[in-house]
Amino acid sequence: MPSAESPLSPLLAFGAHPDDIEFGAGGIIALETVAGRPVHFVVCSRGEAGTHGTPAQRTAEAEKAAALLGATLEFIDLGGDAHFVPSLAHSLTIAAIIRRVRPSLVLAPTVNENQHPDHAVLGKIVRNAARLARYGGLAELRATPAHAINTLLHYAITSDAEARDASPVLVDVSSVVSTWTAAMAAHATQAATRDYVELQLTRARFHGLRAGVTQAIPLWPADPLVVNSLMALSHTARRF
Repeated sequence: MPSAESPLSPLLAFGAHPDDIEFGAGGIIALETVAGRPVHFVVCSRGEAGTHGTPAQRTAEAEKAAALLGATLEFIDLGGDAHFVPSLAHSLTIAAIIRRVRPSLVLAPTVNENQHPDHAVLGKIVRNAARLARYGGLAELRATPAHAINTLLHYAITSDAEARDASPVLVDVSSVVSTWTAAMAAHATQAATRDYVELQLTRARFHGLRAGVTQAIPLWPADPLVVNSLMALSHTARRF
């Protein structure tokens, strides 16, 4: 894989359930893979507790969606759907994955409550894991070299999960809406129960209107962003 200094170094995205990454950040994933960035999904359950769709169906849907977005995919077990708890053991599991993939960018759900409890818990687990991954002295992780990511960004799977106390980074996904829509629609067992695809597209249209573009997806940095030059900035949502 490219080095952490490369502009095309890997992006590692975590989801609690088989559809979370696609619904919350699928357009961003499509943008990155079109640009040539390797993207790897880690899905931390197979939707075992869900009312609609078996774990086998959910797994197949996730595999199809990841392929449509140009991402690789693996599943891990953090106790099962609806059983996530923040723990050192889970953070060490995630930290080991970060060390193996060696990404520069990591995406995880927001830590905001008032949503599926697994989402916020996973956001906290990943946030802690990103710190642990760079500690060279941890005995549990000595099998792989320490790795420090550049940026942890949180995505919201529902409007309830959007951070209210911080301005987001708005990512213009207007050019990849068709690919994003196809990836969301691949989760047919979920889309059949409620129009989740339209819900996400409507959210993206709202955020796009804020920024003067067709569709945008918000992300929230876990820490203040640092740029090497103001040339890296495009514009703000409010065109003064």
